Amino acid sequence: MINKCLFPVAGYGTRFLPATKAMPKEMLPILNKPLVQYGVEEALEAGLTNIGFVTGRGKRAIEDHFDFNYELEHQIEGTGKERLLADIRNLIRHCTFSYTRQGAMRGLGHAIHSGYTLVGEEPFAVVLADDLCFGEKQGVLAQMVGVFKQFRCSVVAIEEVPEEDTDKYGIIAVDAITERIFRVTDMVEKPALDQAPSNLAIVGRYILTPDIFEILSTTEPDASGEVQITNALLAQARQGAVMAYKFRGKRFDCGSVPGFLEATNYCYERFGYE
Repeated sequence: MINKCLFPVAGYGTRFLPATKAMPKEMLPILNKPLVQYGVEEALEAGLTNIGFVTGRGKRAIEDHFDFNYELEHQIEGTGKERLLADIRNLIRHCTFSYTRQGAMRGLGHAIHSGYTLVGEEPFAVVLADDLCFGEKQGVLAQMVGVFKQFRCSVVAIEEVPEEDTDKYGIIAVDAITERIFRVTDMVEKPALDQAPSNLAIVGRYILTPDIFEILSTTEPDASGEVQITNALLAQARQGAVMAYKFRGKRFDCGSVPGFLEATNYCYERFGYE
C-alpha cells in the first residue's frame, strides 16, 4: 500500500560550514554512520523499500554511499572490518535507490514537488535526515504507517516544543482524536509566540497522499520565495483531512550543532562504539 520514501537532501547545510563546503550535511556521521543512513534504516523498518532522493549540486557522496565500493570491499574482505559494512549492505540488498535534482533551493514544498517523478500517483513518506529519530519499540515511520492505514490521509509527526521555540517550526492547531492522534485544523509556519496556535510542532517525518503534488503546483511562494509544505498541508486539511501523530520516541535536531552533539552522545551511550 505504501512503499516509497522521499528524502529531500539538496540543502547547503550552512550551519555546519566549513565542514559542508564539499560534503553533504546528510553525510555527517553520528558515531560511524551518516545521518542519512539512519533515515533509510528507519524507512526500511517501516516496509518502505523504494527510496528516492531529491538532490542538488555537490551531493554525489550520497549516491556513492548507497552503492557498492568494489575496491574497498575487496581490500577488507575476510578481515574484521568487513562486519562494519553489514548495515549498509543490508540496505543496498533490500532497497532500490532513485535520484532527481532540485533545480533551485525554493523550500521544502518545492523539493517535495520535485520528487514527483520518483513517487508518481502513490502515497509516500518524507524523511528529513537531519531530524534524527529513535522510536520506542518501533521506529517513528513504522508508527506513522499504522496511523495512515487507519485514516488513509496525510499524516505529520509532531512533538511539543518550548513556547519560545515556536518560531522555528510549523505549528498546528488540532482537534484531539486519541491521546496521540489529532486532526489538524490550522497550521502556521514559524509563528511568533503570540501568534502560535499551540506548542505542537511538525518535525521531519511525513506521510503524504499524492494529491499533495497538485496542491503544491498552485501553492504561492512566501515572501522569501520559498514554497512551504505547511501551506500545502493546510489546504489539504481544509479540503479533506490531515492527521498529526505525537510519536513515541526521541528526536534530535541534527541540523544544529548542539542537537548534533546531543545525538552523538545519546548514540554513544545507547549503542557504544568499537
